Amino acid sequence: MTFRLAGGLLLALSSAGALNWSFFAQHGAVASLPRLSVRRPLRSLHLLFSNRRWLVGFATGIGGWALYVAALALAPLSLVQAVSAGGIGLLALLVWLGGVALTRRELAGVAIAVAGLALLGASLAGHSTGGTNGSPWTVAVWVAVSLAVAALAVRAVGGGAGLGAAAGVLYAAGDVATKAAVAGGGRLAFVPVVLACHGLAFVCLQLGFQRGGALSTAGVATLFTNALPIAAGTALFAEGVPSGALGALRVLAFAAVVAGAVALSRGERGLDPLAERTEEPERARVPDPEQGDEEQASGHRQHPTWEAVHAHDRHLRGKGPIDGGAEERVHRHARGVGLEAQQEDAVVGDR
Repeated sequence: MTFRLAGGLLLALSSAGALNWSFFAQHGAVASLPRLSVRRPLRSLHLLFSNRRWLVGFATGIGGWALYVAALALAPLSLVQAVSAGGIGLLALLVWLGGVALTRRELAGVAIAVAGLALLGASLAGHSTGGTNGSPWTVAVWVAVSLAVAALAVRAVGGGAGLGAAAGVLYAAGDVATKAAVAGGGRLAFVPVVLACHGLAFVCLQLGFQRGGALSTAGVATLFTNALPIAAGTALFAEGVPSGALGALRVLAFAAVVAGAVALSRGERGLDPLAERTEEPERARVPDPEQGDEEQASGHRQHPTWEAVHAHDRHLRGKGPIDGGAEERVHRHARGVGLEAQQEDAVVGDR
C-alpha cells in the first residue's frame, strides 16, 4: 500500500465519522420540528437553519463531504466507498448511546460491517489499485438512471425507508459525478450535476428524518450511497480487483460491509411516530370551539338553562361571528331564564 492510498483511506474514514455523526445530529433535530414540506420550501429551510443543533450537524456534514472529495483525489472510488460504508456502525453506536436499544439484527450488522473493514484492510496488503477517470457519457447515463430509480423508490417504497433509499441513490450519483469532476479540465462540467444530486438527496433525507428512525433513513441512505459507487468503480472507472486470495478477500470485504448495512437498515422497528406529525405544532393549535361547547355542555347536563345558552351560541356561530350586542342579549336571556326558574321554585315552596 502506498502512502497516497493510505492517506486517501484515512481521509475516507474521517469523512465517514463526520457524515454519520452529522446524520445522527440532524435526525434528532428534525424529529422535534414541525413537519417539513416541499410545498413550503422557505418555511422549511427557515425551520432547519434556525435550529442550532441541526446547523451544527449540517456544518459537520459539509466538512465530512470535503474530506470525502479529498479522499477521492488520492484513492480509487470503490475503496473509498468500502471504508465509508463502515460509518454505519458508528451511526448505530450513536443511536444506542442516545438511549435506543438495538436489536440482535442491528448488533449483528455492526459486527459484520466492522469485520468487512478488517477484511478490506487485509486485502490491501502489498497491492495498489488503479483505475481511470471513466467516460463522460457513461457517467452521464449513470446519473440519469439514478434519478429515475430515486423517483421510483419514493413512490414504490414510501415512508422514511423510501426517502432514505432515494437519498442514497442520489448521493451515490453525486459521488460518481464527483469522481469524474476531480479529474479537472472539461470534466468540471459535472460540478453542477454534483450539486444538483446532493441537493435533491438533502431534501429526501430531511423529509425522511420525520417519517422514520435514524437507521431506517440514514442507514438505508448509507447502504446505497456506498454500495452503488463500489459497483460504479468497477463498471465505469475500470477499478479492478486483485487476483488470487487477495481478490477473494476484497470481494468478501465488499459483501460484508454491504450485508452489515442491510442488517442495520432492516433492523428498524417500523416508522417513527413523527410520521403522523402535521405541519402545525400541537401546542400551537387552537381548541375547537364546538368541542369546547360539547365538553361544557356535558358538565351541565342537569341545567337546562346552560344547554339553551350553549345551543344559542352554536346557532350564532353557525351564522357568523358573534358581535358584542348579540353576546350581551344571550347572557341577559340566560339571567332571565334563571330568575324565572328561581321564582317558580319559590312558589312551589310556598304551596
